[in-house]
Amino acid sequence: MPVVESSIVVPIDPATAFAVSQTTGATRLRWDPFVRRQRFLDDAVAPARGVRTLTRHTSGLTMVSEYVSYAPPTNVGMRMVTGPWFFANLAGGWRFKPADGGTLATWKYSFACRPAWLAPLAERIGARVLQREIDRRIAGFARGCADPVVLAEVRAGA
Repeated sequence: MPVVESSIVVPIDPATAFAVSQTTGATRLRWDPFVRRQRFLDDAVAPARGVRTLTRHTSGLTMVSEYVSYAPPTNVGMRMVTGPWFFANLAGGWRFKPADGGTLATWKYSFACRPAWLAPLAERIGARVLQREIDRRIAGFARGCADPVVLAEVRAGA
């Protein structure tokens, strides 16, 4: 199963970095180039293990995902419940740990493609596409961690 990963050091503490990663609404859209729209499902109002979200990617593709772990301020994990037809599965995990001058944020995605006969080629292409996406997304996260509006929202909610 292919895995893509990207890391960056941001100049804030792990709890704040974790909180930035879990922002929603307009605050999320300020930094996350991946998300066009995102909302909680099943009357959930906050992230937690078992909570499902509906996310529309900037390309228009949609996915329902579920939190499989939620452990502030160190990690969060999600898995795709339903999504684009070409993914047999997709999961992601974000980890945050103290580093010199701030927090080391590491984001990792694993996936498998279908149909099986096309998977070897599709997964090679998918790894390149997802690597580019995750690199753009973590760079956006870093911008969010330096954005006074995002930080004010996070600190107001703390």
